Amino acid sequence: MDFLVSIWSYFVNNFLTQPAYFIGLIVFVGYVLLRKPFYECFSGFIKATVGYMILAVGSGGLSSSFKPIIAALQNRFDLTAMVLDTYQGQTAAQSAMEACGKSFSQAMLLLLFAFIFNILLVRFQKYTKMRAVFTTGHIQTQQATIAFWIIFTCFPQLGNLPLLVIMSLLLGLYWATGSNLTVDLAQELTDGAGFCVAHQQMFGIAIWSAIGKKLFSSKGGKAKRLEDYELPGWLSIFNENIVATSVLMTLFFSVILLVLGKDYLIASGMLKEGSSFLFYILTTSLNFAVYLSILQLGVRTFVGELTNSFQGIQQKLLPGSMPGIDCAASYGFAPANAVTFGFIFGAAGQFLVIIALVMMKSPVLAIAGFVPVFFDNATISVYVNSHAGAKAAMLCSFLSGILQVVCSVLAAQFFVYNGVGVLTTDAPGWMAMFDWAVIWPGFGAVMHYLSYIGVAIVAIVLIAIPQLQYRKNPEGYFLCVNDWEAYKKLREEKASNA
Repeated sequence: MDFLVSIWSYFVNNFLTQPAYFIGLIVFVGYVLLRKPFYECFSGFIKATVGYMILAVGSGGLSSSFKPIIAALQNRFDLTAMVLDTYQGQTAAQSAMEACGKSFSQAMLLLLFAFIFNILLVRFQKYTKMRAVFTTGHIQTQQATIAFWIIFTCFPQLGNLPLLVIMSLLLGLYWATGSNLTVDLAQELTDGAGFCVAHQQMFGIAIWSAIGKKLFSSKGGKAKRLEDYELPGWLSIFNENIVATSVLMTLFFSVILLVLGKDYLIASGMLKEGSSFLFYILTTSLNFAVYLSILQLGVRTFVGELTNSFQGIQQKLLPGSMPGIDCAASYGFAPANAVTFGFIFGAAGQFLVIIALVMMKSPVLAIAGFVPVFFDNATISVYVNSHAGAKAAMLCSFLSGILQVVCSVLAAQFFVYNGVGVLTTDAPGWMAMFDWAVIWPGFGAVMHYLSYIGVAIVAIVLIAIPQLQYRKNPEGYFLCVNDWEAYKKLREEKASNA
């Protein structure tokens, strides 16, 4: 048994939670199943791994450049509050678990069984109608931890085994259903690139895209998207994504950095004595466009390999399936200003609520973390812009930002056991991405008040969603994954006959 645990630990530490190598491994296995020569398998592994590493450099650069600015606002105004951040949210949940006698290894067992269940649900898609495998290992680690805490507070009396069974079933269903919700949307955005989203806002993408389309799409076709606007005269320089992104981020961060002030930036070590404040603002803001371009290069490098190689897994192991990957992979198929507008409007929504909490002297304050305010709202903006237009993208990102803060504050106070919760830890925080700020607290509330009936309700809802998707489009549902060009022809035929 110890030997098996050691093997699993090695796989988790070196592959599953290292997304670059995990994606590389998937590509390698896919090419092996396609019976490609070894050198092609090895080449695919290298290109996919390096491509994902390039993406990680871009996304990591965005976080490392702008996290200190968000944190500086907290320190500058001496705000003590929980931080809305994925990693701090995971740490807070893990600390709360340990204070209640639970261990992180139990969360890793949850990850293992939920992942296996996700694969089984896809393998039996003839009955489940689920098409996507959640492959984003580092996200799975975060989600297994916070899901463990939410469900544990609902059933603290249960023994470890029955608790693990309930958790594994619900989390595995969420991974399969959530990523499946994004299949059609991702295929439409990327013109059949062959991946969907497996991240923290899968339900958010589907919900906001549907709301945006309902509110803003005209009867004659799609609403105007950001990339459809052609600005005249001197404004035409903003038709270039890099220019538009750089100018918008300069304006946005100029306000924040001016509020912080040059003296504070020098005192905190963010700006060297004697350095130009103006060029610090420019460099910080322009780095946004730099890292976003790097991220998009990484996407172009590995997505093609993943798409081609996954055909082997489809043919041999999981027919009709699709890999769910990091939300940042979508940015390479969208205009950069969709990402920028999502970040700005999502931040505006979050900051508005945080200011309101301060003014109302709320007993629980929240500090915006860069990861939710950027990656969550940028992803929502990318998909809503593609499917419902520019106005919908801006409005939905703004409303998402509001919900992220409001619901996270409520969730942090609600999920408590014997006075222990994420707010009682040394580093209070909540994983304020849309699904974990809005959807999972809703699941938790149902289970808290209805007990095992609540578990059944949550499970039935998750099982029913793919069935309803299938009934809406039975002819094209699996064709969308298996043959994108044939799916487009079918869709065109239906549109011409309508």
